Amino acid sequence: MLDTPPQTPDLWAVLGLEPGADAASLKRAFRQQARLWHPDLNGNDPVAEERFKAVNAAYAILGDPSRRQAWERGQGGSVGAPPDRFASGFPDFNDYLDALFGRRQVRTGPGEGFDRPEPEAWADSRAQDPSPAAEGSGWGVAPSPPPPAPVVASVDAETVVDLTPEQALSGDRLELELADGTVVETWTPPLAGDGWRLRLAGVVAGGGDHFLHLRVRTEEGLRIDGLRVLFQLDLAPADAVLGCRVAVPTLEGPVQLRVPAGSSSGRLLRLRGRGLEWGSQRGDQLVEIRVVVPEELTEAEEALYRRLQQLASEAED
Repeated sequence: MLDTPPQTPDLWAVLGLEPGADAASLKRAFRQQARLWHPDLNGNDPVAEERFKAVNAAYAILGDPSRRQAWERGQGGSVGAPPDRFASGFPDFNDYLDALFGRRQVRTGPGEGFDRPEPEAWADSRAQDPSPAAEGSGWGVAPSPPPPAPVVASVDAETVVDLTPEQALSGDRLELELADGTVVETWTPPLAGDGWRLRLAGVVAGGGDHFLHLRVRTEEGLRIDGLRVLFQLDLAPADAVLGCRVAVPTLEGPVQLRVPAGSSSGRLLRLRGRGLEWGSQRGDQLVEIRVVVPEELTEAEEALYRRLQQLASEAED
């Protein structure tokens, strides 16, 4: 069997970039990938450790103009692989970024620290008086161009997911693509309802959560909540006061509903057996009354309302 020479890794792909990306994009991608794969944020997962090392090595080459040029000329083997700066363990993530981007102080180990000069002075001091970190012992990193903008803290994200009543009843498979390109597969629980928020913990880069806001509604305005169906019925004041019969949509088509006289906003009327079915169980439909006052009145309507107001005032007296 012939030995196959090892393939040179695509360093741009390691950082999730297109070849030739500018310095700002390079730094931004490195910080994102380093945060994503840092062992402190992944429970010391061996796979994460290797990915973190690969990200650090890719940035060490692409962030150094001379090493990057040599690599792009196809001399990847001659640019010199960086020493394993993490052989003795991984630094705190924030300290790691402090060292890489030239902040004022870093920790070299438990309880230890030293003042670090500004990035330009640091580059000069490394050339003249190499420190243990510069020689590869401990976890020092190669000098870099001027620091980028501060890291933006991870924030939670949310996606609205529309489900049919049938999907909400039995549960449905969802495939969600996050902002960084990660694809997450999950299932909604059975008997889900409109307005539910499902939490995908820690899937956002940086450790944030992604929430799924479920929307389970029909074109007729029916809302699903488990086996129950909810509907809001708007009534004119006269219909609410005197009572009426009105057509109400259901999952099986419209039905006639009798609204009792003297119905106020918030009153619930029940249509038995008009909800969803689950085995031997059958839900109901709840109709919530909402009294809607007209925004504009004719002269005749305004006169009637003023007369009603007068009668109410006389009754109180």
